[in-house]
Amino acid sequence: MQPGATAAAWTFEDRGTGRPTLLFLHHFGGSGHTWTEVVERLVSDFRCVTPDLRGFGRSQLPASSFTLSDHADDVVFLIEALGLERFVLVGHSMGAKIALLVASRRPTGLQSIVLVAPSSPTPEPIEEDERTRLRAGQGQRDDARVTLDKIITQPLSSSVLERTLQDMVEASRSAWLAWLDEGSRADISGEMFSIDVPVYVLAGEADPVIPLSAVRRTLERFREGELVVVPHAGHLVPLEAPLRTAEVIRAVGSAAGRDSLFDDTARGEKPPVI
Repeated sequence: MQPGATAAAWTFEDRGTGRPTLLFLHHFGGSGHTWTEVVERLVSDFRCVTPDLRGFGRSQLPASSFTLSDHADDVVFLIEALGLERFVLVGHSMGAKIALLVASRRPTGLQSIVLVAPSSPTPEPIEEDERTRLRAGQGQRDDARVTLDKIITQPLSSSVLERTLQDMVEASRSAWLAWLDEGSRADISGEMFSIDVPVYVLAGEADPVIPLSAVRRTLERFREGELVVVPHAGHLVPLEAPLRTAEVIRAVGSAAGRDSLFDDTARGEKPPVI
């Protein structure tokens, strides 16, 4: 299918032809374009599918519900519509929580999962005053800039900065509030026992939203899991460190049949090298 095609309640881009397919799910307030700099480094070797989750990016189609289950249903629909036979789920923050729920359903063809700065399967501990600020400031560029400055630690280029702010401002209010009031509070930890594929986690060393302690607690839930730490990076790892993000995803996509993503040890935290 061509870029801009429609499936379920949102749009997506489909680039490249290699296997396995990499299916990318973006963060809260992001879009499929969040992954642009990462996909550019992978598309020559992998098929890369980057949807705008319902209510975000260009997916401004009517929808009455924006629960985690709705998002997971959309992703499963897309997997089936594209006939994906071998694929890796890559989810960032909110997209990671959605990826976990999808993986718990054991879709045919799923090989592994990459979680980037993942929102926990348990309720995310967002302070109530921060929830209030995010609710009140939704759709306002100045507030979006405040939010962005709070969650990144590495500078973004002017074009990436502008694109990211535009995504945040243009997100639908219904989808925005649904994540703040429901999705981020949802507890899907009971579903994690169903996940039977390797889980790789990429985390920013200086992430002020999802600290490393929370990332490690998430990783402990899985039988097969590995952690890669990106030095100095904040919460928007795909934007702050796209090269390292692409390197890790490439390694995962190429790791079929290996016991470990890296050769030095079979499990646990990996050297935080960029």
